[in-house]
Amino acid sequence: MRDRCGYLTMKRLGLATGAVALAALSIWAFTDPPVDDVAAGERAPADAAYNPVMTGETLPEGFRQLLPRDAIAPVYEPRFVAADRTGWAPDAQVIGVVSGDEAKAYPVSFLNQREMVIDRIAGIPILVSW
Repeated sequence: MRDRCGYLTMKRLGLATGAVALAALSIWAFTDPPVDDVAAGERAPADAAYNPVMTGETLPEGFRQLLPRDAIAPVYEPRFVAADRTGWAPDAQVIGVVSGDEAKAYPVSFLNQREMVIDRIAGIPILVSW
């Protein structure tokens, strides 16, 4: 028969350990990696980016890389027109982003080729990815 006090102590220890692990993981996951000599809003040089293959990491079995790293450049300065001037079909698929009174639509047909758009909405930097 288990001692009720001992059982609760072990349960609390397990919860405390889990909470510490979760806190550490959250700090690791949401902390920006150090970037040397790159100011906020500036682009880091591509050769400064982390490359797992160059560091000796092995690729998963069966993985075949079709394009080299960073082969598809993101859109850095998108241009927009009013919805009635786009010429898109009424059922065109878009990724929509809304913040406050501002709304933007990114056509999937365009994102199929460029994959990422770096933009701002209501003054907040965003990354639209497909």
